[in-house]
Amino acid sequence: MSVAAAHAGTTGSGTMAGCAALALWAFLAPLTRLAQPTPPLLLTALGLAAGGMFGLAAVAARGRLSALRQGPLAWTHGLAGIGGYHALYFAALGWAPAVEANLLNYAWPLLIVLFSGLIGGLRLGARRLLGVGMGAAGAALLLAGGGAAFPAEAWAGFACALAAAVVWALYSVLAARLGSVPSEAVAGFCLVSAAAAWLAHLALEPPAALEARHWTVVALMGLGPTGAAFFLWDHGMKRGDPRLLGTLAYAVPVASTLLLVAAGEGELSARMLVAAALVSGGGLLAASAGRRRG
Repeated sequence: MSVAAAHAGTTGSGTMAGCAALALWAFLAPLTRLAQPTPPLLLTALGLAAGGMFGLAAVAARGRLSALRQGPLAWTHGLAGIGGYHALYFAALGWAPAVEANLLNYAWPLLIVLFSGLIGGLRLGARRLLGVGMGAAGAALLLAGGGAAFPAEAWAGFACALAAAVVWALYSVLAARLGSVPSEAVAGFCLVSAAAAWLAHLALEPPAALEARHWTVVALMGLGPTGAAFFLWDHGMKRGDPRLLGTLAYAVPVASTLLLVAAGEGELSARMLVAAALVSGGGLLAASAGRRRG
């Protein structure tokens, strides 16, 4: 096998891992609804703790606990990305209207594509940019709904939403610069981020009594969107094509909405179908650009 073929195989498997992470993140919204009325910081702490514990068990089973011993740069990157993003995101939801804050937060897929060119030195090209633009339009159509308003008094929340998008995009793209840091280290990042979220919960949120169904949801979150997804995304960013993954990330809000509809949380609408078509078309366009130019 040639070096080019081997690289293409690595890129393909890494991109598939990133796609698996996106698929798992689509289940975060339905699981969050099932966990209500659990306070958001508490849910974040429990979800990340579950993901970290499951990850730690898998790392220990493979005899790879030494992977948790990383330098300050790796820990700064991991905690700022996983912990910092969630802190900013929940602050945005607390200080600004949820729909508008979520719309601004979903600048991160576009920023991943742009940062892949500016920081990663990867070629973008017109097809990729058009593809990510279609995905952004689809997500905006879905999230904005019948119209979005941006009241001036919610500026702090909007700033946090944009900051969260920048933090996650930088975390994702810079992961490639830390390719020597094994993905197993994410278990430690999740556990420490969970501890920080727990302390924030104790300081800012009222106590909450959890039922058996809440613990079931927490376990499912830890196995999927707040656990395995982080490991898969880390592998995808380090071994896959971040330009394509950034474009495909716009499928997450669409898939989440369709899952909520399937769970009886809403009705299918023409707006959802148009949004899905735009996101799908943008993803296919970006994928075709990858096949033609690498």
